[in-house]
Amino acid sequence: MKKISENQLKRDLGFWPTLSLVIGVVIGSGVFVKPGTVLGYVGGNTNLALLAWLLGGILTLAAGLTIAELSAQIPKTGGLYVYLEETYGKLWGYLSGWMQSIVYQPALIGAMGLYFGSLVAHFFFLDPSWGLWIGLSAVLFLAIINSLGVKYGGVIQVITTATKLLPILLIAVFGLWKGNSQIFFSPSGMETEWNLGAAMLATLFAYDGWIAAASVAGEMKNPSKVLPRAIFTGLIIVMIAYLSVNLALLKVLPAIKIQTLGENAASTASGILFGEIGGKLLSIGIIVSIFGGLNGKILSFPRIPYAMAVRNQLPGSRWLARVHPRFGTPIIAIAFQIALAILYMCISNPDWLSEISIFAVFLFYIQAFIAVILLRKRNQAQTPSYRVPLYPITPIVAILGSLFVVISTIIHDPTGTWIALGIILLGIPVYAWIQRRTKQLAKASS
Repeated sequence: MKKISENQLKRDLGFWPTLSLVIGVVIGSGVFVKPGTVLGYVGGNTNLALLAWLLGGILTLAAGLTIAELSAQIPKTGGLYVYLEETYGKLWGYLSGWMQSIVYQPALIGAMGLYFGSLVAHFFFLDPSWGLWIGLSAVLFLAIINSLGVKYGGVIQVITTATKLLPILLIAVFGLWKGNSQIFFSPSGMETEWNLGAAMLATLFAYDGWIAAASVAGEMKNPSKVLPRAIFTGLIIVMIAYLSVNLALLKVLPAIKIQTLGENAASTASGILFGEIGGKLLSIGIIVSIFGGLNGKILSFPRIPYAMAVRNQLPGSRWLARVHPRFGTPIIAIAFQIALAILYMCISNPDWLSEISIFAVFLFYIQAFIAVILLRKRNQAQTPSYRVPLYPITPIVAILGSLFVVISTIIHDPTGTWIALGIILLGIPVYAWIQRRTKQLAKASS
């Protein structure tokens, strides 16, 4: 198979396609399923809940603008994996790929599958236990579809992306217009302690995905101009949408009710705003949006373990690197990711999976933010085509905000975070073993 170099990649992506990529990838299930979780972490305090959504958006914006400079200094396709490898060496690049393949990606697929199953079960008035089986069925169905060819998964993605903004717009507009509940300083009726860091982590699940735009910088017409504009504009739009939806939900439902309903709060609010039929139609729109987000992850995520396997960087690389001769898809890599996702779905819950996955990826985001400062010092003679605005304030905000979230998560869920850290650190002996085996094979063949 011929290897495609960076110079051979077509630079066809302009501002509007990149902007749609940012918005389309970021908006999925989080805005619909996380409001209750965020309120729970701040003891039902609506002011703190809205602050968590705002701070999560500001942190994501600072992160996106910082990563945009990395993409200008390292204009290659590959995203986080490439940035860390170029800055810190092959081990750190490898560990970021290992983390994404073993923790981040399958955990996110599992979380979204469980959220989807819960919403479908609620829509059809089924027992909540059906949620797991519906979620598993959806994940397996989409895995099969995406194994049959990328064009089939692409069709699903186009259809669902076109419909995902409608529920957000309708809930935000009509909720703020027709709702009559108190938003600010609303009594929660709860005496629980609050954890702003854990609440921000929950919002970051909703904001996650923006780095997908940076991962295709090598295919943009002018990444130094297109990428920062698209990330800034896209994330501002997403922040406004998320804050509007949360304000609307609080205007329609009391905070304690949103907490109790959990991922079903948005669909319940839809029924109140638009009546039984309108509410059901909007609930279908929410379900379709989550289904599309799940499809997008199953479509794209297996490409990372596949790419690592092509470079012989994972155990079983000979199998994981296989492409189906007829369908042209990395079918073994897809099966590998889905098997892990199903395992996680069976042993955990969607909130935990989503939060651990975001915790894991932010450990490596912090390194990427620091890399901007290191590359500035390393390449003083060069002037990148794009510089992060308000340097060094913006990357420092990204670093400190991320550290606050990571440390808060460790305090809030020490067992879960140590499990995630243990799986990530397991990549070090695996890397050493693969390096040693590669050298032995090279000596044997020489």
